[in-house]
Amino acid sequence: MLSLLFSGGATVAGAWWSLKRWFQARHLLDTPTSKIRSAAQGYAEFYGVLVAQANAQVRAPLTGKPCLWWRFKIEQHQSSGKSRSWRVVESGSSEAWLCLHDGTGDCLIDPRGAEVRPAIREVWQGSLRHPMGPAKSGLLSWLGSGKRYRYSEERLQVGQPLYAIGDFRSSGGGRQARNPEVAQSAVIREWKGDFSGLLQRFDSDRNGRLDEQEWNRVRLAAHLEAEDRHRQQSAQPAQHLLGAPVESRPFILANAGEDELARHFHWQAAGGAVLCLSGALATAWLLGVRAL
Repeated sequence: MLSLLFSGGATVAGAWWSLKRWFQARHLLDTPTSKIRSAAQGYAEFYGVLVAQANAQVRAPLTGKPCLWWRFKIEQHQSSGKSRSWRVVESGSSEAWLCLHDGTGDCLIDPRGAEVRPAIREVWQGSLRHPMGPAKSGLLSWLGSGKRYRYSEERLQVGQPLYAIGDFRSSGGGRQARNPEVAQSAVIREWKGDFSGLLQRFDSDRNGRLDEQEWNRVRLAAHLEAEDRHRQQSAQPAQHLLGAPVESRPFILANAGEDELARHFHWQAAGGAVLCLSGALATAWLLGVRAL
């Protein structure tokens, strides 16, 4: 029964992984590359260069090196008899926003929920739970004994190329979509939050309620207020944001290009298919043995 459980789990996990990576590769290849200045709102793909933001100073937690984004993992070596393994004791990733420049404009990126694939990755070992600065090389790396911990740190740096695909939204510069009825309703809901103030402005007969004529004046005033807010927003400089899609679409930030990522995902999909097939064959064989 335990063998059946493992083989069945391998079948399901392999199928899920294969389909996930295959669909991700298709999304990458089917989504056209856009320019930040002219990109349509919604799911979009960009190529550009990472640039620093003013007053944003980020340092990696293990090495202390300046960067734009980091992810780290600390593992502890464990041994029991002949069994040896590494157990993760601490990990984390940066939530600092990134800025992508593609020659036509800048786009701020919220990395939360993204699959980030940096080109820079350092791995080293030491005897302390938290390393004292960056990894040592040469003779210094062999000093000390009892290397019980393994550290890994990944970073995104200024000037690195970045491929980004996710949900794109713009505000200001006249780029934001406008629905007059929705905007008017939003203003009315905001005013209803202070109903006493609403009565003070529009209850002309002071009877403590708004009749149909007074509500018409509320709607007209809300319509004018929504138009004024839209004009003010349009006068502001355009700001572009990229974040996690609401739908189950890939949100990926990588130093690699689209073709390289898609090829990698296809290989992973093939590996998942092999695992699924192996699990299915093992399950069928085990069921046949039990039947005998």
